[in-house]
Formats: sequence, structure tokens, C-alpha cells
Amino acid sequence: MKDILRFHPVYQQRVWGGRAIETAFGRQLPAGEVIGESWEIVDRPEAQSVVASGPQAGRTLGELVKTQAAELLGPQWPSDRAFPILVKWLDCRERLSLQVHPPAEQARELGGEPKTENWYIADTAEGGAELTVGLKKGVTREGFERAIIEQRVEDCVHTFRVAEGDSILVHSGQVHAIGPGNLILEIQQNSDSTYRVCDWGRVGLDGRPRELHVHESLKCIQWDDYEPAPVRAAPTSEVIADCDEFRIRRLVLGPGERLSFAAGEQPRILSVVSGRLRVDEGGSLGGELVRGDHALVPYSAGFEAEAGEFGIVLVTENFV
Repeated sequence: MKDILRFHPVYQQRVWGGRAIETAFGRQLPAGEVIGESWEIVDRPEAQSVVASGPQAGRTLGELVKTQAAELLGPQWPSDRAFPILVKWLDCRERLSLQVHPPAEQARELGGEPKTENWYIADTAEGGAELTVGLKKGVTREGFERAIIEQRVEDCVHTFRVAEGDSILVHSGQVHAIGPGNLILEIQQNSDSTYRVCDWGRVGLDGRPRELHVHESLKCIQWDDYEPAPVRAAPTSEVIADCDEFRIRRLVLGPGERLSFAAGEQPRILSVVSGRLRVDEGGSLGGELVRGDHALVPYSAGFEAEAGEFGIVLVTENFV
């Protein structure tokens, strides 16, 4: 497998979504639908990325893992284990629920999956937007439970302003929510286990209140997790997330700067959040990666590209 891989997006309706993915990236979304998530790279039973072009066109990511695991992910990767990362665009026109993902131990107990994720702010509404991650200093489990009953849980959580280029790593067990006006690139463990603490009295697309999981949430929240800080936008390249599950590097590239990876190192995911990359001929792209695009560079493939203008590329690695 010598070619890099691009996939067709899988769009998901969400009650808090909108149409910003269409305008930001020049895409055509399904007519009349409220799209909150675009799953860009996914290997799950309920959703599969399909290769868009090149020799592997039409094949799913799950098929490639099962039949070419060594070439895709390296010689140690078992063919019966799913691709470990899920990449999404989130269009948050309304506030998301206050929620938590289970840490590994609680996930085993509750029948869920752990989920650590990173949010990169690609755009915000005019004047900025907000995120909620973690607890305010001094909040206890007893105080939090009391606040749920009294419907003042917002008093217990850590909310802060964000701007384009900011990011934050959200570990399993951290209570969190995304405020309205955020367009976010979410890079996460391959998981879809979410326990809602509250949903602000909202109803779902079917007109009914969405299910809450207060009992499960209380088992999963880290009660000593106080006021984590985001990584603020910077004019230079840097590591913006580094955890057991993955590492993300934010590369700031000027016109003519080159980006290259040798074959046989490790698989990587490239996400273009601004600017464009001219990919050297020989790969399945034979063209450009532009804002909103993603590419999976297999273990067995090399990669060479040149920045066509000033831009920012996220490189996700160390996930195998």
C-alpha cells in the first residue's frame, strides 16, 4: 500500500448542528438536514469510511484493516482490531449537553468504551465562543449531585472563552460541554460512549427529551479535575496534545515549505485546518489537500508535499 488514503465523509444529524461544514469547506450537505458531525475517518460497526480515490477506491477502512493491517498500521497491528482513531468535524450551532466519557475501568463496568479526545477550534462565531471542561475549584461530588437536583450544575463546571487556533485535550472522566458558535476538529479514540449529565431542557430531533445518564456520569467523573487550561493559538509549530492514545502536532507552514514522512515509520493522519498542501505526484491524490481535508498516510507509504500558501496542518501520530 504505497498510496495515501482519502475518504468520503459520513454526515450525522444532530439537534445542535447546522450547515457550517457546507460553507466553511465548500461541500454539499444532504438537503434539509441539520448536520452536527462529519465523520472523516471512522471504522465502527455503525459507520465506515469509504476510500474516495486511487487503487483502494470503494473499499472501507474496516476492510483495509482486516486484509492489509501490516501495510496500513504496521507489522504489530492485529487484523481483528479496529482502526484506533476517529476524526470528526463538529458544527456546534447550539450548546451540546454536559457529558462525560468513561475511563477504562468504569467503561468495563458499564459496558462502554473509554474516549479521550482533542478539540481544535477551527472557527468561532463573531466575538468568540466558549468551552466547558472540568470542575470549578473546590467542587465536590456531594455538591455536584446537589446542583443537579437544584438545576444549577453550570455553577460547578469550568467554562472559558476560546478563539480560532486554540485547542484542549479532554481525557476520559473529564466532564465537558461545547458552547454554541464553535466549528471544531475533534480527534479521538475510536469510541462512541457518552453519558449525559444534563441537556439544558432540550428535546431531540424527534421532539422528545433526550436520554440522560446521571447515575453512569457520577461514576465516571474525575472529582479532582479542576480548571484545566487550553493550549492557546501560537505562531509557531508545537505539540498540542500528547497522551497514551495519540499525539497531535500543529504545524505552521509558510508558502513553499515542505512536509515529508518516510515509509515504514508509522501511520499518520494529516488534517488541513487552513491553507493548502500540494501533494507530490505518485500518490493517489496527485493534487492538493485543502482546508477541511484529511489524509491517512499508511505505515508502508511515504509522503511528500509542499505548502501552497500559509497554512496550518495537524499531524496525528503515535496511535499504534
